[in-house]
Amino acid sequence: MLRKFVLLAISLVVAGVLASCSALEGDGRHLMPLSGATKSRLAAMGSSPQAAMMIRIFKEESALEVWKQTAGGSYKLFQTYEICTWSGELGPKFYEGDRQAPEGFYTITPGLMNPNSNYYLAFNLGFPNRYDRTHGRTGSHLMVHGACSSAGCYAMEDEQIAEIYALARESFTGGNRSFEVQIFPFRMTPDNMAKHQSSEHIDFWNNIKQGYDYFEVASTPPAWDVCDGRYVFRQPSAVNATASMAGSCQAVVADPTIVSAFQARQSADAAAIQSAIVRLADAEAAAAEAEQRRLNAEAEMAARGEAINNAVDGFFGTLFSPLDALAPSQPETAPQGTPQG
Repeated sequence: MLRKFVLLAISLVVAGVLASCSALEGDGRHLMPLSGATKSRLAAMGSSPQAAMMIRIFKEESALEVWKQTAGGSYKLFQTYEICTWSGELGPKFYEGDRQAPEGFYTITPGLMNPNSNYYLAFNLGFPNRYDRTHGRTGSHLMVHGACSSAGCYAMEDEQIAEIYALARESFTGGNRSFEVQIFPFRMTPDNMAKHQSSEHIDFWNNIKQGYDYFEVASTPPAWDVCDGRYVFRQPSAVNATASMAGSCQAVVADPTIVSAFQARQSADAAAIQSAIVRLADAEAAAAEAEQRRLNAEAEMAARGEAINNAVDGFFGTLFSPLDALAPSQPETAPQGTPQG
C-alpha cells in the first residue's frame, strides 16, 4: 500500500511539472495519450507504458532506438525511428556554436522535458554532462525535437517526437526518475570501428564503446560516471550515476557473469577489429593496384592510337607526294611595273 501511495504521489508531481509547462498554443500536445496500438505492442513484448525506458542514437545510420524494460528486468527494443536530420559530423561536440550534435551518455529527468518547444515537442539532452564539463566543452539547448530542422540537435518528424515524448512521459509517471540517452557515431561493430581507426576521435569512441558493449551483454543500461577524464560504467545498483567516483577507474563493476561476458566481447571485438583493419588495407591495396592497371591500360591505348595516327599520316603523305611533283609548274609572273629582262 505504501509503495502504491509513493508511486501515486510521484505520478501527481510529474504530471504537475509537465502540465505546468503547457504548450504555448494550449493544444495539450504534450499530454496526447499513447495509441492503443502502441500499448498493445508494449504488452506483447512484456512491457508497459509506465516501464523504464532507454534511448540509443546512431549518427551514421540516422537511427533513434527506444528500448523498454520488460517484466523480467531486461530491456527489449520497442521501435527504431529514422532521424529526420542532425547537424555536424561524426564526433563529439566541443564548443558553443560549432553546430555539432553531441555524442556520449546523457541522463534525462522530467525537468529536461520541453513541452514549450518551438519545434513541436522536445527534450533537452542536458549537455554538457559531467564528462563534457571535465573536458571544458560548452554548448546549450541541445535537444531531440520535432520539425526536422537542426543546429546541433537531433530532429525528428512531429509524429515521431510525439510518440517518443509520450513514452518518456508515461515512464516518468510510472515512478522512474530518469531515462538514459546513449549517443554513438555509428553502430559500434568491429567493421565500423576498423573503418574509422584513423579518426582523431577513435580514443573517445573506444571509451564509449565500453558502455555500448555493457548494454549489449547485460540487456540493461549501465550506470555511468567519469574518472580521470574517461567514462566508466558500473552495474546500476552499484553506484549512483551522479556520484563522484573514488579509487581506480575500473571499466565495469557488475555481476560476475556480466563482467565475464563484457570482457569476452571486448576481447573478441579487438581481434575482429584488427582482422577488419587488415582486410580494409588489403582491399585498398587491391583497389589501388586495379586503378593503376586501368591508368596504365589507358596510357597504352592512347600511345597506340597516337602511333597509328602518325603511321596513317605518314602513309598518305608519301602516297600523294609524287603527284605533287608531276603537277605542271606555273610560270613566274613578274611584279607589275617591273621591267622584263
